[in-house]
Amino acid sequence: MQNAKEVVMAYINALDQHKYEAATSLIADNVKIIGPAGEGFGGSKGFIEMMRKFPGSYDIKKIFVDENEVCLLYDFVLKDVTVYMSSWYRVNNEKIEFIRTIFDPGAFDSPETKK
Repeated sequence: MQNAKEVVMAYINALDQHKYEAATSLIADNVKIIGPAGEGFGGSKGFIEMMRKFPGSYDIKKIFVDENEVCLLYDFVLKDVTVYMSSWYRVNNEKIEFIRTIFDPGAFDSPETKK
């Protein structure tokens, strides 16, 4: 049985490798996903489809774990931009059931974040 950190890291590794089906398999069907402006997504499939449009990698700076909750502080690195983010995950029955990600959406347009 995987603990919360193992599930989240398997999910992150799948996204890093652009293995979107593997990432989807680690998300609960009834997942609640909240973006930086409070927006939600159309479940796991809608969220993963959005991630396909932004194929990047995670440069993890810090991981915090509290029982079934995991928080990551990281740089999300795309071809032309790096954005500092924080994501909070809740895991239940070896599936991610909650994701909340905080970052400045304007950073994708900011010259300071360009590599």
